[in-house]
Amino acid sequence: MGFESRMQKAFKDSLQLPLYPSSRYVIISDCHRGCGRAGDNFLHNECLYLAALKYYFQRGFTYIELGDGDELWENRSMECIKENHKQSFEILSLFYAKKRLYTVYGNHDIVKKHTSFQGRYFSSFYCDKMLCNRPLYPDMEFYPGIVLHDTIKGYKIFLTHGHQADLLNSTFWRLSRFLVRYIWRPLENIGVPDPTSAAKNNKRKKKTEKKLTGWALKNKLILISGHTHHPMTGSKDSPYCNTGSCVHPAGITAVEIEKRTITLVKWAVNTRRDLTLYTSREILGNTASVDSFF
Repeated sequence: MGFESRMQKAFKDSLQLPLYPSSRYVIISDCHRGCGRAGDNFLHNECLYLAALKYYFQRGFTYIELGDGDELWENRSMECIKENHKQSFEILSLFYAKKRLYTVYGNHDIVKKHTSFQGRYFSSFYCDKMLCNRPLYPDMEFYPGIVLHDTIKGYKIFLTHGHQADLLNSTFWRLSRFLVRYIWRPLENIGVPDPTSAAKNNKRKKKTEKKLTGWALKNKLILISGHTHHPMTGSKDSPYCNTGSCVHPAGITAVEIEKRTITLVKWAVNTRRDLTLYTSREILGNTASVDSFF
């Protein structure tokens, strides 16, 4: 199956959600929640992630996790990930309880597409506050993509992880997982980057982004993905946006869709004049109305 076929299949099997002028969506990708050890890249940004999600929860946003939420290539145990990131799963459970949580799987958590995996690991989590098991998202379904459909104007925004552009990370994901788990992860610990990763190899990153941009133009829709960890906003001539990731040393990035406007934001730690630290939300680049893409 080629790239075009993989993208079309993901689009065809996507969940359809409405896009109204009153809709509020926040899209975050590539959290890569791990087991709390030295290789857990999410760990150093988890406080920023929690602050961002509390902000969006209080303001009525629907949270969409756009793949690679959990690092299941480097780690075998989902229970270990849940144990080490209880606060994150607690706030995700709050979004789920309000029916404001939707999840897309990526290549690093592609096993979530299997219903047996969903039922086994996501029915509950242990809450430290209540000292008991609480519902997590027991009936959650993980999708290859989500389509936000403006039924009034007919616009469509396609949300998918973006690994479909890479044969090694889609069709041959089991081979990639083996290489990451047993070869590249140990080598990265001594400073050798993974050449198969679109996030760590600039040549592969640009190739992936070029493919995704071309597909969006050909299909006359807006495409928002993650995978490359390279945050960007699109335009009419290049209707491709990227959420970035939660594992960058400088902070986390997200795409907000509110009042039919797409905004790329960065959450980071900053310092006030009195030298106290605070969590800041900064707009990156220019905001773009959905209308401007068509």
